[in-house]
Amino acid sequence: MSQASYLFTSESVSEGHPDKVCDRISDTVVDLYMGADPGSRVACETLATTNKIVLAGEVRGPSSVTHEVIEEAVRAAVKDIGYEQDGFHWKTASLENVLHEQSVDIAVGVDAAGNKDEGAGDQGIMFGYACTETDVLMPAPIHFSHEILRRMAVARKNGTAKGLGPDSKSQVTLQYENGKPVRCTSVVVSTQHDADLSQEQVHELVLPFVREVMPDGWVDEDTVYYINPTGRFVIGGPDGDCGLTGRKIIVDTYGGAAPHGGGAFSGKDPTKVDRSAAYAARWVAKNVVAAGLAEKCVLQVSYAIGVSHPLSIFVDTYGTNTVDEEKLSKVISEMVDLSPRGIRERLALSNPIYAPSAAYGHFGRKPDDAGRFTWERLDLVDELKGAF
Repeated sequence: MSQASYLFTSESVSEGHPDKVCDRISDTVVDLYMGADPGSRVACETLATTNKIVLAGEVRGPSSVTHEVIEEAVRAAVKDIGYEQDGFHWKTASLENVLHEQSVDIAVGVDAAGNKDEGAGDQGIMFGYACTETDVLMPAPIHFSHEILRRMAVARKNGTAKGLGPDSKSQVTLQYENGKPVRCTSVVVSTQHDADLSQEQVHELVLPFVREVMPDGWVDEDTVYYINPTGRFVIGGPDGDCGLTGRKIIVDTYGGAAPHGGGAFSGKDPTKVDRSAAYAARWVAKNVVAAGLAEKCVLQVSYAIGVSHPLSIFVDTYGTNTVDEEKLSKVISEMVDLSPRGIRERLALSNPIYAPSAAYGHFGRKPDDAGRFTWERLDLVDELKGAF
């Protein structure tokens, strides 16, 4: 039996965190290729450190995506994040591009040919999750951690929060009673700032974002705030700490509130099921919860490289289901095509839609007219309800 009363914590990091800079750059490369040819294959890894960016990995796509085109897009991405510092500047940082052609052995396994359908780009397990803790059907601690940093970034960029830097982290601890979040016990925010700002001024800038994000009554006199708990934070971003693509997978998903298969998302085209199947699993789980069939739902899928259909599909509603769980699993298996091609086509993933997902979470976001975050749509609800 699970605990009824407990504390649970999740963290987020901003778009200026070194690892997130790398995720943004890698997804910028994905978008370049998908925009030039939806059939492109991309597996791009990025390293960022003091005044240096390195791209590595495998690609297969049109010759129009030259090293010069990639460099221009990468520098524009770093500029948009906000890095114009001596130790890391969008214009002057050196960029080394060692991307090369995709292995022909992988291509044979993944590509459709003759009677063979498009196969999974790798083996592995992927999870999707949804719950009723927030209006976007995400766990509350990670949702509020993201939202604090996202609002800080907006204010930093539009000039209403002068003196804040791009690199920041947040952490929210919530108290749960009877399995439901009821109040915030502590919040940690560490943010890069200008050298002439005192810590008191940093506190004054940051606290309003925390208070406006939290639901009414969740913050009280007993809530503890840790704002820049180590003090001065002027040197940040890749100048302060080396960044790599794919090192914030729990930040990217559910903040530890649900299982994770282990694969990162950023830098990968949609044939890589690490990304596309995790998106599809979230889409299905979210629709199950939105349909009122459960208050919580986790969905696991597994794949073998080169094989077109999942090896297994597992559903767990943590005992919150309002319908037969075994039937629910069967309905999902029959209703949704979870092959790589089926996922890619249903969620329109072969488009240049990925850079915005690189920070503030891949889930709990709002689908838009540009085709981004399609896996957050609630377009299965009626069909799921009709199956019971």
